[in-house]
Amino acid sequence: MIENDRLVDLLGRTADGDQAAFRQLYADTSAHLNAVLLRMLRRRDWADEALQDCYLRVWQKADTYAAEKGAPMTWLMSIARYRGLDLLRARRPEVSDDLAPEKSAPEYEAPDRLAESNQALAQLEQCLDGLGSEQRKSILMAFYEGYTHSELSERLETPVGTVKSWVRRGLLRLRDCLGAAVAE
Repeated sequence: MIENDRLVDLLGRTADGDQAAFRQLYADTSAHLNAVLLRMLRRRDWADEALQDCYLRVWQKADTYAAEKGAPMTWLMSIARYRGLDLLRARRPEVSDDLAPEKSAPEYEAPDRLAESNQALAQLEQCLDGLGSEQRKSILMAFYEGYTHSELSERLETPVGTVKSWVRRGLLRLRDCLGAAVAE
């Protein structure tokens, strides 16, 4: 897993216009963000477009990151998620026609990076397993499939307030669980 201190430093240097720091930030985080976007958008071309938009936004807004408000990876993932949701909403008519994931050959990933990704994924899965089924399902549908609270409410046949509560409480529990895993 990528160290928070390293990412905070890279974001700070990126905010100062350091292109080398930005390249390193991209190298350290893009595989993870791309995986999230690919899962969410289900098409490699859309995920690539959203990832490019995400890092453009990071370059422009790195000075707005505040370490005291949250982990750098959380900040980066929220930007990626919003870019993905924007793209998904803009192309909503196409989504219903083409729900199948794009078929493509897997890309090479360095063994050390793959090990870090697998460890982070295992930690996330373990933390997700600790959630109630409603919380887990709501979070996965919102973050990986791009459902809004209203859409979740309709899909799960549950009031919007309840769905919002599941997502918020679930995210808080995930944050605590992942924070504890990092501290170990």
